[in-house]
Amino acid sequence: MTEDTRPLAGRELLLVVGGGIAAYKSAVLVRELQRLGAGVQTVLTAAGARFVTPVTFAGLTGRATRTDLWDPSHPGELHIDLTSRADALVVAPATADLLARASLGLADDLATTCLLAWQGPLVLAPAMHPRMWHQPATQEHLARLRARGATVCGPTEGPLASGEVGMGRMSEPEELAKAVCAALSAPRDLQGRRVLVTAGPTHEPMDPVRFVGNRSSGRMGFAVAERARDRGATVTLVTGPVSLPDPQGVRTVRVRTARELFDATVPEAPHHDIVVMAAAVADYRPADIAPEKIKKTQGELVLRLVKNPDVLAELGARRGDQPLPVLVGFAVESTDLVTYAREKLARKRCDLVVANLAEHGFEGADNLVTLVRKDSEEALPRLPKTAVADKILDAARELLAARHGT
Repeated sequence: MTEDTRPLAGRELLLVVGGGIAAYKSAVLVRELQRLGAGVQTVLTAAGARFVTPVTFAGLTGRATRTDLWDPSHPGELHIDLTSRADALVVAPATADLLARASLGLADDLATTCLLAWQGPLVLAPAMHPRMWHQPATQEHLARLRARGATVCGPTEGPLASGEVGMGRMSEPEELAKAVCAALSAPRDLQGRRVLVTAGPTHEPMDPVRFVGNRSSGRMGFAVAERARDRGATVTLVTGPVSLPDPQGVRTVRVRTARELFDATVPEAPHHDIVVMAAAVADYRPADIAPEKIKKTQGELVLRLVKNPDVLAELGARRGDQPLPVLVGFAVESTDLVTYAREKLARKRCDLVVANLAEHGFEGADNLVTLVRKDSEEALPRLPKTAVADKILDAARELLAARHGT
C-alpha cells in the first residue's frame, strides 16, 4: 500500500474499548487502522479488560495500554496528555453505560475523563442488546452526543452473543475505519445546522400489486444526507421505496406515495436550515385504486390520473419571503435543461435548482449536473454522487451564510 492509499498516514488515534463481547472486534479494528497508516493508543475500561486483556492491545500497538487514571508511572495528567496527542477519539464498543456517562459528562475513570477532555472528532460504535439499544434513555443520550458533533457508526442487525437476532451488533472494523477516515476528512461546516433531505421515487398504487413509479434509486438524496451528517449537521431523510439501508446517524422516515411524502416533509421543513428535495416525486397518481388485482383482459386498460400535491411548490409558498430554510430543488429533464431549471427556480421559489438530464441522473453511482441559482449557473463535470452532494451542500451553505451575514 502506497502513502497515497493510506488515508490515516501520520494520524494518531485514541481508542477507548468498553466492556462488551464486541471488544474482540476492537483488536481487529486496531489492525485495520494501522493498515491505513494510523498510530493507535488504547484505553481500556475495567469492564473492557475483562473481555480483552491490556497485553493483547499492547502487543498489537507496540504501546502500553492505559487502564488507570491514577497510574503512578505517568507524572502528569494522563487523560489530558492522551487527548492532546490524538487526532480523533474512537469508542468501540460504546456500551450503553459509556454512552450515558459521556452524554452526561460523568468522569470517574480514565476512559470517561478522556471523553470529557476531548475536543476533536469523536467516533462512537454502539454495541449492546436490542432491548438496551431501543430504550428511550439510550436514544436520548445518543441524540445529545450527535448534537455535539459525534459520528455514530452502527449498530447493525444480526446474530448476537445471546443467540438472538436483532439490532445491536457493533459495526465491522472495516466500516468503523471508514467512519474514522470520514470524520477526519470532512469539514464540520454544518455543525449545529438542521438539514432535511428527500430521496427516491414515490410509488402510486393502481391495485394491491401494481403501481405508477419511476427509476429513481435514491442514491443522490442518500449521498446528500450522508455528507450533511459527515459535515456536522443533524439530518432527517424522508425517502420513498428504495433498496438502500438507512444511513447511520440519520433520522430516516420511510414513505411510499407522494401524499405520504408531502405529509412527512411539509410540517418538518420550517424547523430546518436547509431543505434538499432530491426525491423524484410522481406528478400524477391513479384516480382510483382497485381493491383487488386488475385482471388482464382482451381490451385496452385505460388509467385515469390525477395530480399529486406539489411538495416543492408548497414549501416555497409557505416559506414566502422568510430567509429560511434554504430551499434546494431538483429538475430532471430530457431537453432544454437550464431553461426548464430556471423556470422551476422562479415558479417554485427555490434558492437553488440541481438540473440534470434524465439519462445521467438515475440509478448510477455518478451524476452530471448544473447548479442553477437566480444570478448564476455552474455546470459540473461528471462526478460521483458523493462529490455532487458536497457541491450542493457547499452552495446551500453559501446561501445560508449570506442570509446570516456570516
